Amino acid sequence: MPPRHRIVPLIVASPLFLQNLDTSVMATALPTIANALDVSVLHLNLAITSYLLSLAVFLPVSGWLAERFGPRRVFCVAVAFFSLGSTLCGAAQTLPQLVAFRVLQGLGGAMMLPVGRLILLRSVPPAQMVSAMVWFTVPPAFGRLAGPLFGGAIVTLASWRWIFLVNIPFGLLAIAGALRFINDLPEDSSPAPFDIEGFVLLAVGLTALLGSLEMVGKSLLPVPAILAMAAFGVLMSLVYHLRSRSKAAPLIDLGILRFPTYRASIIGGTPLRIAIGASPFLLPLMLQLGFGLSPLASGSLTMATALGSLATRTVMAKAIRTIGFRSLLVGATCLTSLCYVSYGHFRPTTPHVQIFITLLFGGLVNSMAMVSLQTLGFSQIPKPRMSHAATLNSMAQQLSLSLGVTLGATLVTLAAWWNGSGADRLTAEDFSPAFGVVGAMTLLSLLSFTKLSKEEGAGLR
Repeated sequence: MPPRHRIVPLIVASPLFLQNLDTSVMATALPTIANALDVSVLHLNLAITSYLLSLAVFLPVSGWLAERFGPRRVFCVAVAFFSLGSTLCGAAQTLPQLVAFRVLQGLGGAMMLPVGRLILLRSVPPAQMVSAMVWFTVPPAFGRLAGPLFGGAIVTLASWRWIFLVNIPFGLLAIAGALRFINDLPEDSSPAPFDIEGFVLLAVGLTALLGSLEMVGKSLLPVPAILAMAAFGVLMSLVYHLRSRSKAAPLIDLGILRFPTYRASIIGGTPLRIAIGASPFLLPLMLQLGFGLSPLASGSLTMATALGSLATRTVMAKAIRTIGFRSLLVGATCLTSLCYVSYGHFRPTTPHVQIFITLLFGGLVNSMAMVSLQTLGFSQIPKPRMSHAATLNSMAQQLSLSLGVTLGATLVTLAAWWNGSGADRLTAEDFSPAFGVVGAMTLLSLLSFTKLSKEEGAGLR
């Protein structure tokens, strides 16, 4: 594989590095931030879900911007905007301010994620896509690896505000790398008109749907109002779907879901991605609030999942050549489910070595499933429709991560209420049902994966 085809995946994956660093650092620091801002730690998940919601809402715009102004230019501006949002988050004095600045940060993230993937898909030949996708997973894994350690060390030795400021130098490095190594792909001289009505329908629908999920268990709105909000979100999303079928140039062309491998990646991969969103939120809280560990000790254990993800690079290509995409997806999904369920059986007396090894294996099999999905999902998409495919993929990914955080917080809240411990006095037992539900839910992905042909993706092997 030419060196350039390794460098480009590393550069365009830098937004995922920044996002994973940001999210994992914040997850580790949640108890400290909650104490500093004088809010409940479970209410503070608003700062995570507001960022992920902002990503999901503004992601559809990124594909149109890349076609209009060129992918490299949009990529660099987006990384700069993300870094500015990080700076503002570090200056926040209240939870509403932090949430607002996280929304601005998410706006930058929404532009840089799918545009980076689009650059990769257009720059790397299909025969080298498996290796490129494996390299594409390295920066995100380093983000998850560094995040818990950064978060634990920063809140232990300095102010929590520095967890946002560490994004700035990494953002500058990403911009410099893009300007140096990525060719400035030409913009479309006659892009389709921006679908304003479609954008409004998607933005309102997603905001209402995720907002209603966020309200569950927090007594912020009456139950009928929450149900009405959720129903309105589903209705707006359905209206967009019906409208897009008759529109010549919709904001997101859902017709690309007719490609079997892409459909399996989006629909089948959703339960898996929801679990990926829930786990990094639940693990630090369980280790710190349930087990009484320090942020630094918690980060030292949860970094095992990132180490497992990095190990994927050494086995992924051989595994695909040996057993194929379908068998690998089915096997990795089953093992991922088993790992998540086992997390719920951790107790304060569980040896740390056992926890570390379990998390290490969980990170490995989880990453194998996701690399397979990312590679196989785009194998049938024609080049002219890559922009729509990359945008919808990123949108589904961020929506799933947001659902995962919301689901995790809701399950822990309900378990604490059932056990009588209360949201402010969480115990290890309050997290067990959440991991059990998340682990069982990942098996739903098998409904799509088992329908794939055994020879699917043979050309990529």
